[in-house]
Amino acid sequence: MTDDGGGVPGRSRAPEGMAGLAKGLAVIELFGSTSSRLSVASAAEGIGVARATARRCLLTLVELGYVEHDGRYFRPTPRMLRLGSTYLDTSTLPGLAQQRLTDARDELGESVSLAVWEDGWSVFVARAEASRIVKTGVRVGARLPVHCSATGRVLLGALDDDRVLEVLGAAERECRTPHTLTDPGALLAVVREARQEGLAISDEELELGMRAIAVPVSDGAGRVVAAMSVSASSARVSAERMRREFGPVLRREAGRLGRTL
Repeated sequence: MTDDGGGVPGRSRAPEGMAGLAKGLAVIELFGSTSSRLSVASAAEGIGVARATARRCLLTLVELGYVEHDGRYFRPTPRMLRLGSTYLDTSTLPGLAQQRLTDARDELGESVSLAVWEDGWSVFVARAEASRIVKTGVRVGARLPVHCSATGRVLLGALDDDRVLEVLGAAERECRTPHTLTDPGALLAVVREARQEGLAISDEELELGMRAIAVPVSDGAGRVVAAMSVSASSARVSAERMRREFGPVLRREAGRLGRTL
């Protein structure tokens, strides 16, 4: 369904809101979440508007210097970094977390990340990268589906069961690999287990050949505000080793971070 009227379909907007701004921001969010480049058609489909509307949004972003156009595709320019850096520069969480992530990385020899909940996704906001030839593909700003990611399951564990089922029901629950769980009932059971254990493992459910482990980060009031995680090659690190060796280190550093919040 397309929309030529007020705002982006499926999102509420205050009466005094700016429809054009809402659509432009929705287009910006498509970069990276769907592709590194967009055509007018893919942008229109991605935010549910007419092609003419999507084209106006993209050309405006070109004029402002956030996007470049090669005649067919639109790609983000380095100026787009300013938008994401605003959160990183003003939020205390990534800054407070960096030393904790670095300490965990140095002890484990693996990259360690911090993710937060954002609109039904697990979004990475900080990372300490290990020096490895093969990278996991995780980066600051990346969004992962909550149903099949370790961080997503930890963040889902902060919700009550009814809300978990509501979120899962609204999500696409894409089957990313032959191991991906998609049934809401089975996923709820996994989330309950993660909530009880304070730890979640995604074993080749997000990507074949990759495993991840995550633990919650709770603030002084006991609220889960983030998830700290490690992802590694399944050929190199077993799920048992993740639980036995990585889990305690992540819990310790997550606890240290939580005491500063």
